[in-house]
Amino acid sequence: MRAVDIIIKKRDRLPLSSEEIKFFVDGFTRGDIPDYQVSAWAMAVLLNGMTEQETTDLTLAMAHSGEVLDLTGAVELAVDKHSTGGVGDKVTLVVEPLVAACGLPVGKMSGRGLGFSGGTLDKIESIPGFRTDLSTEEFLAQLKRTGLVLTGQSADLAPADGKLYKLRDVTGTVPSIPLIASSVMSKKIAGGAQAIVLDVKVGLGAFMETVEEARRLAELMVAIGRLSGRRVIALLSDMNQPLGEAVGNALEVREAIEALHGGGPADLREHCLVVASHLLVIGRKARGLDEARRLAEAALADGRAFEKFRTLVATQGGDVSYVDRPEKLPRAAVVEPVVSTRAGWLKQVHARIIGETSVELGAGRARKEDAIDHSVGIIVHRKVGERVQPGDLLFSIHARSRPEALAAKEKLLGALAWSESPVEGLPLFYGVVE
Repeated sequence: MRAVDIIIKKRDRLPLSSEEIKFFVDGFTRGDIPDYQVSAWAMAVLLNGMTEQETTDLTLAMAHSGEVLDLTGAVELAVDKHSTGGVGDKVTLVVEPLVAACGLPVGKMSGRGLGFSGGTLDKIESIPGFRTDLSTEEFLAQLKRTGLVLTGQSADLAPADGKLYKLRDVTGTVPSIPLIASSVMSKKIAGGAQAIVLDVKVGLGAFMETVEEARRLAELMVAIGRLSGRRVIALLSDMNQPLGEAVGNALEVREAIEALHGGGPADLREHCLVVASHLLVIGRKARGLDEARRLAEAALADGRAFEKFRTLVATQGGDVSYVDRPEKLPRAAVVEPVVSTRAGWLKQVHARIIGETSVELGAGRARKEDAIDHSVGIIVHRKVGERVQPGDLLFSIHARSRPEALAAKEKLLGALAWSESPVEGLPLFYGVVE
């Protein structure tokens, strides 16, 4: 078997066998197949696509290119959720302790932010001492003991995916739906979860800007789950505007803590309850969504979800006083209000522009090696469909200096679009793929 023959076959729109895909992935992982051949193959996949079976075979080959966790020795069933990335998406920080508080174990390996979308690990590290580098042994022991883990992905998990993504990033092949789906699902399968809820973002602040594109990606990932023996559900959720109000690491942790106390922005709380409900159903803790919703609401109301978050932080070395007193979390030197100079209805609060502005303030990375400032970010006070009057607060900018705040102000005002007549608010979800 030769790599060039596999490239030619995909170039000519012929399906690859599972043996050919495994040969190609294993050779690339070992370094026997060079980057230029893998780049050619990835471009052929981008242009000609893959069948569900091919994509599943690719997913499994990448998952088995390194260590694959078996969680059944720690817990009978563990669930996971994955978001395709967004602005103000602190859902993991709320949903995972909420679900674990209902008695359903959650083993979560999260990522860092790159580009305009934030990363869960960067957010949780706003809490001093919190460890995100657990070993496999520590991961399994904590999952068994507490039923909740939140850590970074081990380099031993799906190494082929890491190598392939770096190539895709510099060869113009990132937008391939089969390659996106196999990248996401290979990491989930390697992480050992038997049931997964996917939060597929749609809109201006998402990679998939249309519902049609998002549905195609969701259907493929659900099919991969089915063909690989996992239970998978995908939710199509809005990312035209930020979720909740806070955009930025410590700001989002504070908002997540508010939500765990049953407060916080209504859209964030509702989003989290919906995701948690689906996890409880797919994890067989509830017979249906209504029962699951009652379980989740009860865990918020009686404080069990917040206590589970405290346990998570304490177990992974974090200073729990920052959870009990969120005002201790990092604070920016400058807080600059942005008020409206006009009246009207908001018809757009552009999530990508707000995310990019937050990164420029220091809340994210333009490059992987950039340092994060946990204190900076943006509070978004208005949503699409709201009526605004002159003098109403639109944004609060948390910055390191006033010049940086003023530069951010100009960009944020450009994120808004106005209407002279009433505008409907945006939905939280566009559908479910099962």
